[in-house]
Amino acid sequence: MKVGVIGIGNMGSNHARVYCEAGCLAAVSDINKELGKKVSEKFRCNYYKDYKEMLSKEKLDAVSIVVPTSFHKMVALDVIENRVPFLLEKPIADTLENANEIIRKAREKNIKFMVGHIERFNPAIIKLKELLDNFELGEINSIMCRRVGVIPPKVKDTNVIIDLAVHDIDIFNYLLNKKPSKLFGLLGNSLISNGDYADLLLKYGNTNAFIQVNWVTPIKIRLLNVTGSRGYAELNYITQELDVYKSNYAKDYDDFGDFIIKFGKPTKVNMEIKKEEPLKVELQSFLNCIKEGKEFPIKGEDAFEALRIALEFSNNK
Repeated sequence: MKVGVIGIGNMGSNHARVYCEAGCLAAVSDINKELGKKVSEKFRCNYYKDYKEMLSKEKLDAVSIVVPTSFHKMVALDVIENRVPFLLEKPIADTLENANEIIRKAREKNIKFMVGHIERFNPAIIKLKELLDNFELGEINSIMCRRVGVIPPKVKDTNVIIDLAVHDIDIFNYLLNKKPSKLFGLLGNSLISNGDYADLLLKYGNTNAFIQVNWVTPIKIRLLNVTGSRGYAELNYITQELDVYKSNYAKDYDDFGDFIIKFGKPTKVNMEIKKEEPLKVELQSFLNCIKEGKEFPIKGEDAFEALRIALEFSNNK
């Protein structure tokens, strides 16, 4: 396969690296000529300042679009016109109108695309999803995520909900196989005016879901906790560790005949997980789907829903 990358900043250069390691990187494009030449030399591929020239000259089987979110629609529509399957980094777009236009045009031209909600490809999340689908934790009553750290150096035109919380919104939808029915959120300004900390509550039927995100905490934390009627799970996105505590309890009656539940010591299980770089898993899945003619695991509609919720939170600050 021949793959191109449009936009080779920090995340884009990692896309280029993974494709190079897979032996399929053909070209990269970026308006920064100095950076473009540096990356193309490092990964031994062609460089184009104009991505439209790359699309016309290279016979590409796939493209990664890793440009600032405000340019997603423009670049995606050009790639669609050139009839190339593509991976579009999250969030799908800056507005719902633009996201809908991308989905509509891709459907109209019959061009498949996938949105890069990378956390779905974290091995610990994959294992947790398997446990939840098998009812290992029982009925889920609460799920909580903390995604905090310092502000990225190049973030200028977005807030912490759109940039960070959109990951967890998508993960909650994915793990629970539902869309939230109620949203409650608070967005605030601490170090910048765009909105750099937020606390969000989502209601999924009988499940309460909570997200804490910020660009203020001086250390990077990526934790997810799930509580169910049959147990509790703690997941660390960074270390890819997943610990499960299986509940041991019995239903009984006290001396007055009142119903009680007696808890015993839980059984702790350290889930065995093969650690892998989520981006490599994601891009390999993307390429395999193209080669095998399969549907992408993350569709435009999934990303649209995550963006819709994130924007609703942002607009109700």
